[in-house]
Amino acid sequence: MKTILASLIGLVSLAWGWGAFVAGSTAGGTAPWAIRQEALYLTGLLSIALMSFAVLLAARPAWLEGPLGGMDRMYRTHKWAGILAVGFAALHWLVEMSDDVIKALVGREGRLPKEKYAGFLEVLRDLAEGMGEWAIYAVLAMLALTLWKRFSYRPWRFLHQAMPAIYLMLVFHAALLAPADYWSEPAGWLLVLLLTGGVYGSLHSLTGRIGRSRQVQGKILSIEQSAADIVAVRCRLGEGWRGHRSGQFAFITFDRAEGPHPFTIASADRGDRTVTFHIKALGDYTRSLAGRLQAGQPVTVEGPYGRFDMARRNRRAQQVWIAGGIGITPFLAWLESLQTQPADAPAADLHYCTRDRETDPFVARLEALCESLPKVCLHVHGSRQGESLTATTLAAAKGKGRAEVWFCGPQGLADALKTGLRDTRGGQFRFHQEAFEMR
Repeated sequence: MKTILASLIGLVSLAWGWGAFVAGSTAGGTAPWAIRQEALYLTGLLSIALMSFAVLLAARPAWLEGPLGGMDRMYRTHKWAGILAVGFAALHWLVEMSDDVIKALVGREGRLPKEKYAGFLEVLRDLAEGMGEWAIYAVLAMLALTLWKRFSYRPWRFLHQAMPAIYLMLVFHAALLAPADYWSEPAGWLLVLLLTGGVYGSLHSLTGRIGRSRQVQGKILSIEQSAADIVAVRCRLGEGWRGHRSGQFAFITFDRAEGPHPFTIASADRGDRTVTFHIKALGDYTRSLAGRLQAGQPVTVEGPYGRFDMARRNRRAQQVWIAGGIGITPFLAWLESLQTQPADAPAADLHYCTRDRETDPFVARLEALCESLPKVCLHVHGSRQGESLTATTLAAAKGKGRAEVWFCGPQGLADALKTGLRDTRGGQFRFHQEAFEMR
C-alpha cells in the first residue's frame, strides 16, 4: 500500500516538476507569487490524482486484486488514498486563501496574471471554482466521519454514497481550472488517465454496477446462535456461484436498505454451492442480525474476494497460523478443505487466541478438525485462563529458520506480534494478514 501510494505521489510530482522547472509555467512572477501558484498546482494535482485512484478502487475492479494483494488490501489502499487526497485538498484550499497574506507582505507586484477566457467558458470556470470549494468542504466532513468510528455505520454509508457525485464536481473543477499548457505536457496526460479511471469508478457506483458481475442470489438454509455474540448463517447460492478458495470472503446483502457487508467464508468449497458465515456482533448492524434473519430468507452474495489462500504458502518455510477471536473463520475453512486429503496437510502450528477457552464455541470444532490432521498442531490461548501468545513464545517454539505467519485477528495483536518477531527473528519471517477493515 505504502509503495503504491508513494509511487503515485512521486509520479504526479515529477509531472508537475516538468511543467514548473522545464516548461517554466510560472516564469515572470516574483518568488512569493510563483511559489504560491506552483503550490496551488501541485496540491491540486495530488488531491485529484489520489481521489481518482480511491474512486477507481471503490468500484472493486477484480483485475487489480493480484497486483494489489487482494480486495481487502485494495480497500485499505482506497481508504488511505482518500485520506491523503482530502489532506492535499485542504492544503490546496489553504494555499488558495493565502493571497491576502502575500499581498499584505509583498504587495501585488509580481503576481502572475490570470489566464484570460471569454464568454461561456469563463462562466464555466467561475462555476467550477465555486463547485470545487463546496466539494472540498464536503470531503473534509466525510473524512471527519470516516475517522470518527463512534459515528454509526449506516448513516456513514449513506453519506459515503454521495462521494461519486462529489468527485465528479471535483473533476469539473480540475478540468476547467487546470492551466491550458498542461494538456500538452506530462501533467495533463497523467491527469487525463487518472480522471478517466475516476470517472469510470464514479459512474459504476452511481449506476449501481459495483460488483454486479459477481453477485449471486441465494437463500438462507439455517441460522445458529453459536455463542451469545456470534451467529452462524448457512446459505445455498444460485447456479452463478463460481466457488471459492478457503480463506476468501464475500460481500453479503441481507437487507437492501442496509447494503452489502464483508464477511469471511468459514466453510470449505464442497461443490454444492453452500457457504457458511460466522458473524460476530461488533456493531449496531451485526448485533441485530440474529433476531432479523430466518431460514428461507433471500440473500445476495458478491464474490469471492481475497488472497488469504493456503495454496500461496511458502512450502519451504515453517508455517505459523494465528487467529484472534472471530479471526478463526478463514482457518476453519482451511482445516475443512484438508479433511478429504489429510496427507496433503502442511506441517503447521495453529494458535487460537480467545477470551475463554472453556466456553469458546470454536474450540471443540477446531479440536475435531485437527484430530484428523496430525501435521497441524493446535494451541489454544485463553486469556481468562492466564494464557497469552507472544512473539517470544513463537520464537522459542519454532527455533531458527525461516517462518511464514498467517494472521487474522485484532490489529493490536498483529502489531504486537510483528514488532516482537522483528526483534527476535529479524528478517527470518513473513507476515500475511487479512486487512479486513473496510472503513
